[in-house]
Amino acid sequence: MSVAGESGGRARQLKAKAQELKEAADRATDPEQRQRLQDKARRLREQGEQESSMQDRGMDPMV
Repeated sequence: MSVAGESGGRARQLKAKAQELKEAADRATDPEQRQRLQDKARRLREQGEQESSMQDRGMDPMV
């Protein structure tokens, strides 16, 4: 697999994990736990978007 394909896969994985955490946050009954999960989901989503953007520009985020 190419480096671009690997980083694209990583971006998709990060976004998928972020979605899982968001759903877990939606189910959480403890407000503090919900906030932690939402924050972590947001960070992963942003990281995935950043890596996806870098891939679109032809940059390797692993460098």
